[in-house]
Amino acid sequence: QVQLVESGGGSVQAGGSLRLSCPASGYTHSFYCMGWFRQVPGKEREEVATIDNDGSTKYADSVKGRFTISQDNARKTSYLQMNNLKVEDTAMYYCAADTTTWPCFQRVPGTKTEFTYWGQGTQVTVSS
Repeated sequence: QVQLVESGGGSVQAGGSLRLSCPASGYTHSFYCMGWFRQVPGKEREEVATIDNDGSTKYADSVKGRFTISQDNARKTSYLQMNNLKVEDTAMYYCAADTTTWPCFQRVPGTKTEFTYWGQGTQVTVSS
């Protein structure tokens, strides 16, 4: 059974940094896509960043230049380095992984292209 466990969330002041980690277990091969998403209560889940098996990355416009997604060589752990955090970055952050070869970014929720494996989330709170 594949498990993703996020860590690294917490409370930080605006302008600060956090690094989220997401190791995967229960899967012997590497993932094709890994990604980070976030959600605020009462709002739809937002895609933050994705990375595919050749290291190509894509970001939401709201985090470009501030967030960096990366993965380890085995492509089983993803990281999200978040710099210059803003109050509006406050959310529950989820990591996700998938083995299918659809383009990683902007997969449609509720369709067969959606990420298969999800973590439980880690809270990020940014105060002014």
